[in-house]
Amino acid sequence: MRALLGLLRTMRPKQWTKNLLFVFPAIIFDGQLFNPNAFGRVFLSFLLLCLASGTVYIINDLVDIESDRQHPRKKNRPLPSGQLPIPLAIGAAILFPIATLAIAWSFSQPLALILALYLAIQLGYSFVFKHLAIIDVMILTSGFVLRVAAGVVVINVTNFSPWLYVCAGLLALMLAVGKRRQELILLGANANNVRKIYEHYNLELLDEMLRISMISTLITYIVYTIETTAPALQGNNYALLTVPFVIYGLFRYLYLIHVKGEISPPDEVLLKDRPLQLALVLFALTVAVIIYVV
Repeated sequence: MRALLGLLRTMRPKQWTKNLLFVFPAIIFDGQLFNPNAFGRVFLSFLLLCLASGTVYIINDLVDIESDRQHPRKKNRPLPSGQLPIPLAIGAAILFPIATLAIAWSFSQPLALILALYLAIQLGYSFVFKHLAIIDVMILTSGFVLRVAAGVVVINVTNFSPWLYVCAGLLALMLAVGKRRQELILLGANANNVRKIYEHYNLELLDEMLRISMISTLITYIVYTIETTAPALQGNNYALLTVPFVIYGLFRYLYLIHVKGEISPPDEVLLKDRPLQLALVLFALTVAVIIYVV
């Protein structure tokens, strides 16, 4: 039981919120959220992505087990701490992707192809791309764009704007850069010993990258609210009512890292910061009212 709990922890259930945020926009903005068949298909896509991303985390921890033992926080993870036996982790890393792709193929062949591409890209990241500055965060970003696509291909989407792909990708880039920044601060002078990639990053560069990606995310989202093809949002500009929540969320994150000294990764910040959670809930409620009520 202890080993199975360690396996579950290694799959990072807390990180699955990212799958939730990126898989469901298609069905929400297309006005099909309350369609039981469509919702069920997207929810299964979400579950398969959780299994696929969990597999990637297992592989990452197997590859990084020695460096993680030198990390102030990662050394307590199941693999470097010894809670999860290496043979069990290897077995799961082989079995889970096979099961994921088999289920996806029987359900939706386009989804299976997206998941296969996602796993291939993430494996490339684990062994090659994470050692290449700037390319590393771009590769991480591509995984989030594929998450959005996974929510699109399983239903008949008729009004999903390409601008949402761009916005999701830029938001993911911001999260990836933010994670790099926070980890660099956490590791301090030991950063290069734990991860060689930090030889090519410094706080000034990451702050500039964070600023650019954040501004681009905001501008792209505003363009989406104006250019969207969703029937409920066309010709009324109601979607602009959601922009203040997006601005607040972005500014709140900057406030937490620059004023409060928050060093947790962005996804962990979301799980523990009540104002951010409230902004997200209000954003979701506003979108729901505009699309499904007004």
